[in-house]
Amino acid sequence: MEIDKIPVWILALEQEDAVFLKNFVVKSGSLKEISKLYDVSYPTVRLRLDKLIQKILMNDQQEEEPFQAFIKGLAVDSRIDLETAKIIIEKYKKDKEKRND
Repeated sequence: MEIDKIPVWILALEQEDAVFLKNFVVKSGSLKEISKLYDVSYPTVRLRLDKLIQKILMNDQQEEEPFQAFIKGLAVDSRIDLETAKIIIEKYKKDKEKRND
């Protein structure tokens, strides 16, 4: 596959997310098998998969501005909480509207 044909969401994955996705596919989507492979609980694997799904969906929305995607990514990675992310994004939108007026 040519590099310009690779979807944005794939290119945006971090190395460990790509490895997790590969292992998930190789294990036929079995969360039980993935939990054994990573030696973690089933709920931990489910949470990781849910976060990966959020990252993929977020990066698949190309029309979104990079700053907003960055802030959402921080929330998905639990580096900031969701409410803080919403506050930052709303402030950014308001400031941008003021600059455009």
